[in-house]
Amino acid sequence: MTGSETTPSFRLAYVPGVTPTKWVRIWNERLPDVPLTLVQVSAAEAPDVLRAGDADAGFVRLPVDRTDLSAIPLYTETTVVVIPKDHVVAAVDEVSAADLADEIVLHPLDDTLTWERRPGLPAHERPATTEDAVELVAAGIGVLVVPQSLARLHHRKDLTYRPVTDAPESRVALSWPEAATTDQVEDFIGIVRGRTVNSSRGRAQAPATQEKPQAKAKAKPRGAAQPKKKPVARPKAAKRGRPRRRS
Repeated sequence: MTGSETTPSFRLAYVPGVTPTKWVRIWNERLPDVPLTLVQVSAAEAPDVLRAGDADAGFVRLPVDRTDLSAIPLYTETTVVVIPKDHVVAAVDEVSAADLADEIVLHPLDDTLTWERRPGLPAHERPATTEDAVELVAAGIGVLVVPQSLARLHHRKDLTYRPVTDAPESRVALSWPEAATTDQVEDFIGIVRGRTVNSSRGRAQAPATQEKPQAKAKAKPRGAAQPKKKPVARPKAAKRGRPRRRS
């Protein structure tokens, strides 16, 4: 290896609530010689991290500006309200935004939901992070509406959550700079999309060399005329009778 060559690597950004473990494991199995580095970023800064080249690809929350970023939507999360376990909402299976009209609904600065009109009553101050907002919910200050993965991420034994049926949903996507669609990015796209190692787009490993099947004897079609066998000439049997007398 010359001094100008560097060991290939892959940097993957991900936002809170997204668990990339499964895809990282497959990457390590298929490309053990290409180390993958995880970079956790906030949902707000994820697009800029990709544009700056600080990560090759990343799991982001939509929408993102697709002028220079490509994105493959992966799944949509349920939106839930985080409440104390003894809250009245905990007695039902789901609620609507209107059911939260009399509640103080906390609005952290890193909120990932896009509302036309936020439900409930606003708090006097906005918490800096979702984690801070969860602490305020536990203190009885208000409730919090977030994607379900964030409710699970900041789970506490004294809190629970319920789906909000008419709240905006959060979509998670794999994104990368369009101008930097490298071979490693293509490999990771294939993993996320469930392509096999031998897929036509897969580059991770060359397909295993297959032995050429032995040529099978061509079967004769049914009903084909068979060559006639030549009859075997049999010797004529001698005629029986009295011997002729010579004159």
